[in-house]
Amino acid sequence: MFVRSYLFVPGDRPERFDKAVSSGADTVILDLEDGVSPEHKSIARDAIREWLARGGKACIRINGVDTEWYEEDCRLLNMASILAALLPKAEAVFELSDFVNRVPAGMPVIPLIESALGLWKVFELAQVPGVTRLAFGSVDFQLDTGIEDEENGLLYARSRIVLASAAARLESPVDGVTVAIDDLERLARDVSFARKLGFGAKLCIHPRQVAVVNEGFSPSDEDLQWARLVVDAAARSGGFGAIRLNGKLIDRPVIERAKRMLEGSR
Repeated sequence: MFVRSYLFVPGDRPERFDKAVSSGADTVILDLEDGVSPEHKSIARDAIREWLARGGKACIRINGVDTEWYEEDCRLLNMASILAALLPKAEAVFELSDFVNRVPAGMPVIPLIESALGLWKVFELAQVPGVTRLAFGSVDFQLDTGIEDEENGLLYARSRIVLASAAARLESPVDGVTVAIDDLERLARDVSFARKLGFGAKLCIHPRQVAVVNEGFSPSDEDLQWARLVVDAAARSGGFGAIRLNGKLIDRPVIERAKRMLEGSR
């Protein structure tokens, strides 16, 4: 299934792990980085290891390569029940390549673009073998760059991440968090804005955000009906050249978009 929602849970709050999994989020990220204070890093790592050993499954965000916790965090990634590994503040190709080599073969790797340097290098980072998807750490990016405007001010950054993902033939990227936890209307606007730019998922920081994110990144019934009509018409034509449908010209890019929409809804 195409992942639309990633729900963060602090790694030192094991009582929330199962609740997060049952929240409806497509996947859960057990966090060892920003969500955990320095004095609780070891506690969080042990809690995650114990939960995974009991059969839990989740993604893991480790601490950055320049921290004292990086090496020990990487050793945790050998557990088979980890669904994906997230590297924060990805900036250097050689560091990201080293990280990919530390995780088990085939484990999805998602670098977080969270700094001016990371954004500048994003086309190179996206092409590192083993990277499956990019994510935008918008809050840290704003801190690093001094950009206050969360929409137009971040338009270039978001577009660059989308273009880098497309150029590297990765999944559509993951947008950053909406920090206004109780403002679901704002969240819906943020999701709509990100989707129109080419994002396919969003990071969540509270379970109440999950349903809005999942709905916003899912095709509507009208979208699916349109996609089925396009695919059926293309099949009847034998798939050669452009076709007419309801008075409109439908060519190969439109047909491919319809196919992707149907595949993503399964």
